[in-house]
Amino acid sequence: MTTAFVLGGGGVLGTTQIGMLRALAEQGIRPDVVLGTSIGALNGAFVAANPSVEGITALADLWRAMGSSGIFLENPMRSAARIARFRTHILSSKPLRKVIDEHLPVDTFEELDVDFQCVAACIETADAQWFSSGELVDPVIASCTVPGLFPPVVIDGRHYLDGGLVHSIPVGRAVQLGADRIFVLQVGRVEQPLTPPRRPWEVGIVAFEIGRRHRFVHEMAEIPDDVEVHVLPSGAPETPSVAIGYGRTSRLTARAEQAYAASSAYLADL
Repeated sequence: MTTAFVLGGGGVLGTTQIGMLRALAEQGIRPDVVLGTSIGALNGAFVAANPSVEGITALADLWRAMGSSGIFLENPMRSAARIARFRTHILSSKPLRKVIDEHLPVDTFEELDVDFQCVAACIETADAQWFSSGELVDPVIASCTVPGLFPPVVIDGRHYLDGGLVHSIPVGRAVQLGADRIFVLQVGRVEQPLTPPRRPWEVGIVAFEIGRRHRFVHEMAEIPDDVEVHVLPSGAPETPSVAIGYGRTSRLTARAEQAYAASSAYLADL
């Protein structure tokens, strides 16, 4: 059986995946391939480097480091003045790169303990670009590059933005690669049904959610009968409507614990 971990996007809600990964590791479930998009690319790279309980602990340390540096937690409205300086984005990706360089124990895809792929959206081709070899940090940052928040990442002369634009939860990629047991690590948003907008600002939020969910919905419906799929529960009573936000580190830790409890119970019943 070929086991795939599929880690979707979700900004600060990516801390949910830490709890899920811890539950999987404690159950002795090890991936043969890890696929990540957006924040799932960041988490996925660390899992692929070390899928053990110790590796997940190191990933939790990374999130604490990101919390102390303000990455993904800073209120973008406080940085609006930077638009005049950067023109196309609010934040620099240098702090994220620094944290990854300090915590990720490898530099290339080939050095990872488990096969890993991440996806980013190419501006020039308007298509998805999957990365699976060579230098690791640039593709991971490219996959996390939320438009308007971070500047595009240049790789081999082309510009890349957030992988969530083209694959929010790339379960179809796992099927293409031959996985017959798939664990989907979503951040809780797909658990919440969408409702028609009632306020002006909700129109954009609902449109964004439709755009990011529709491919996942279709790919889930087309999974062959002989492929075993498990969508791990987040355990969160409520899920924010937007992927990018800010909050206290304690809230993110609570989400990880909720996901750990819910996913542990789910896996125990398998």
